[in-house]
Amino acid sequence: MCHNRPPAHPNGAGQASRHRNSHNKVNQSSYGPSAPEALPEGKPTDVRVTAAELYFLPVETRTPLKFGGETLTSVTCARVRLTVSDRRGHTAEGWGETPLSVQWAWPSPLAYGTRASAMEDICRQLVKLWAEFGEYGHPIEIGELFRQSRLAALRSRFNQQSEPEQQLPLLAALVCCSPFDIALHDAFATLLGLPVYETYGPEYINLDLSHYLQPAADTDVTFSGKYPADYLQQPAATKLPVWHLVGGVDPLTSDDGGERPQDSEPYYLEEWIERDGLKCLKIKLRGDDAEWDYQRIVCVGMLALPLGVEHLSADFNCLVSDPAYVHGILDRLEQHEPKIYAAILYVEQPFPYDMEANPIDVRSLARRKPLFMDESADSWAHIRLGRSLGWNGVALKTCKTQTGALLSLCWAKAHGTQVMVQDLTNPMLAQIPHVQLAAHAGTMLGVESNAM
Repeated sequence: MCHNRPPAHPNGAGQASRHRNSHNKVNQSSYGPSAPEALPEGKPTDVRVTAAELYFLPVETRTPLKFGGETLTSVTCARVRLTVSDRRGHTAEGWGETPLSVQWAWPSPLAYGTRASAMEDICRQLVKLWAEFGEYGHPIEIGELFRQSRLAALRSRFNQQSEPEQQLPLLAALVCCSPFDIALHDAFATLLGLPVYETYGPEYINLDLSHYLQPAADTDVTFSGKYPADYLQQPAATKLPVWHLVGGVDPLTSDDGGERPQDSEPYYLEEWIERDGLKCLKIKLRGDDAEWDYQRIVCVGMLALPLGVEHLSADFNCLVSDPAYVHGILDRLEQHEPKIYAAILYVEQPFPYDMEANPIDVRSLARRKPLFMDESADSWAHIRLGRSLGWNGVALKTCKTQTGALLSLCWAKAHGTQVMVQDLTNPMLAQIPHVQLAAHAGTMLGVESNAM
């Protein structure tokens, strides 16, 4: 059953500037919850999911965005509405949205259309699984149990039926699940009449963090008696510095040419800096061409620093296999462009996604600049693995589920690991939980916002 537009979000968040959109409702669940699994009696505020609806919203980007080996010109956002009911029969609705960023979540030689169709199909299957889940609990309890059981089983079935080169990564599965999980947290807070981040203490959560998290062996950290609220910034930030993305094909000045869109928005980087007063730039690099990467950093830095930009970060997009590659670039910058070198606040994910298959010791790099996991940090357990290899920072993302982002935040904060909150080129409704997380996370510096 299809409709032209989904119901408007109560906050009007579906309105998106600088994007061309069409909206298609693809599935409205009519499934009822199954019998709850055997769990101890919880709190009166516990909820369960009773209905789920999914919409696909195609969005065309204003200009191409290149990262890694692929270029993004459009994305499909998965928007979800969940209905929950508490033990007393009170109900509420919540909303969640995540762009299905295929190139980021599932890097592969497979055709884009094959991967995109598979992720959309996973989302369709998740509608039924969420509506029938039937578990009562706090959203963190429900979300983590769903990930370990239903999502894991769904991914396993998909991969058993697929060729080795078509295996669905965990990251892609989490992206598909995240709008449902975000909507669950939103619905729970709506039912209580509270802001989402006021629902993460012991008055609403049945199980403390020790039921989910294990400390690193070389510390005296304990999660007994601890809850997410213990690791949140209070009061939350009300104003955040914003990191602006410089994509791999983004023109810096008018000398770079390019086909300028027929609108009044900035196009060249220098125009963005001047109009928006930008102070922080994230530079997308290739990771397999050291000379290009070095020159790109220098060109961006020489343009940006005189215009008032104060901080840079370098994102190598998981394509580096040897720390010497990054060291070489940093050495050249330190020697020849010391101001640009000093402006680099941190380095993001140079090395391959699969940290277990590529256990690279990164201590030498992390001593020079904070080194942030991104794609590798798909769970708190991988953050723990990364810490053992020398990583000292982690990028949190709501597209890996709100539940997962919170658990990762708690683990990182308890172990002194620095955090940033970074997005997935989030347009529209997806911006709201993303920025809310950053406001409460106590990040190293502000929040990343790539949708411009």
